[in-house]
Amino acid sequence: MNIVLIADTRKYDLLVNFCIAYRQILAKHHLISLFNISRTIHENTDLMVETLTTDMSASIEQLAAKAHYNEIDAVVYLRDPLLRTYDTPNSLLKACDVNSIPLATNVATAEILILAVDRGDLDWRELIR
Repeated sequence: MNIVLIADTRKYDLLVNFCIAYRQILAKHHLISLFNISRTIHENTDLMVETLTTDMSASIEQLAAKAHYNEIDAVVYLRDPLLRTYDTPNSLLKACDVNSIPLATNVATAEILILAVDRGDLDWRELIR
């Protein structure tokens, strides 16, 4: 499965801790993230993470395009509700909705999502690609 792991700046540590906790599951999948967080995840977990090297907004657009082509199977996007742009839907969120790609925006739903991936609940996504 192709799993996106991203977070708003204030949620980086939470995402890294999530990756540490679920390292054994995440290691079985192709992971995608942004440059800064990708490096931090790798340094703390030894997980191999495909890195998008553009800025945040360009990377979101790039991920949205991948979602539209069903090249992404699940997204963990730990969002910061205190950001002014929190209520503004972005193209990645819309692409996930349009293409029925599971999206977790907090650590509780991220845990449910990653355990579902491990159980095989999302194996149907492989058929779409």
